[in-house]
Amino acid sequence: MTEKRTPPDGFVPACPVPIPDYPRVTLAHGGGGRLMHDLIERMFVELLDNELLGQRHDGAVVPPVPGSGRIAITTDSYVVSPLFFPGGDIGSMAVYGTVNDLSMCAAHPSALTLGLILEEGLEMELLWRIVQSIAAACRRAGVVIATGDTKVVEHGSCDGIYINTAGIGTVPDGLDPPSPRRVRPGDSIVLSGDLGRHGIAVMAARQGIRFDSPVRSDLAPLNGMVSALIERGIELHCLRDLTRGGLGSALNEIATAGITLTVDEALIPISEPVRGACEILGFDPLYVANEGRFIAIVPESAAEDCVRTIGSFEDGREARVVGRAIEGRPLVTMKSMIGPERVLDMLSGEQLPRIC
Repeated sequence: MTEKRTPPDGFVPACPVPIPDYPRVTLAHGGGGRLMHDLIERMFVELLDNELLGQRHDGAVVPPVPGSGRIAITTDSYVVSPLFFPGGDIGSMAVYGTVNDLSMCAAHPSALTLGLILEEGLEMELLWRIVQSIAAACRRAGVVIATGDTKVVEHGSCDGIYINTAGIGTVPDGLDPPSPRRVRPGDSIVLSGDLGRHGIAVMAARQGIRFDSPVRSDLAPLNGMVSALIERGIELHCLRDLTRGGLGSALNEIATAGITLTVDEALIPISEPVRGACEILGFDPLYVANEGRFIAIVPESAAEDCVRTIGSFEDGREARVVGRAIEGRPLVTMKSMIGPERVLDMLSGEQLPRIC
């Protein structure tokens, strides 16, 4: 039996699909025949194989985790243009996005599903790079692809590739899952890092914009940070990752549970390249998408410990308390740098379409 070797992160071997014969995805690759079988076996299973996926079944039976009696589940779909951008790509974004959604439930992510919609004509080498990225992201986040599905649509029906993922995780016994309804007056709002890099990185790649200081997406898994907070025994009243709509939208979603949230603009970290790009493009960085940032709303007495714990991770070095919850109607306010307080409302639409 041949030993299966996992390539190191960053290593991109030659695509196993015979490129001279099929340099691009064809409709036949989704037709259920030999070409589809070869694509799945040689393109996906080659890198993503594990005990669950190796069953080659229509689904997967995931074993329970000792000490965890409750199941968390989430699903999401990913579209982005361009498919590759500074700091990431659609493959790693799909893995981390799903892992992060489970983490916001205080769940330990264990397995994902992977649904791929491929456009006829997609380059096989490009698809291989994306699968490489998916595999590397799974290793970093400590999850496996348990089952999947592939469909091919006619040219012009999608932008190269769309990805749908579902994730399953387990919540430790005795832990009250975070929820907006658990937020109480006096709670502190802890932000895990600087804002806006993902949205600006994607926009810059899309429009060919160059910066003196390159802007890279903040794309990262958050399960390690959240697990550390749980292990520290920090009472997590609410967790929310700051994807579409950014910090501003996330705060408004939480406030609808019936509380006022207030933040201080001077305390919110935003890099100078991102701030400058937002000024030029007319964006508010508080509403720009992120893919590796979250807020934790915790009791004031636990805020410093929360900041220290998140700050012990490379992606959390700029963690800080940026605001608090106070008694009042569902509302989000911000003390501006020049003094006056203003309302942070929910946007009526997206500033940057098709970011995640």
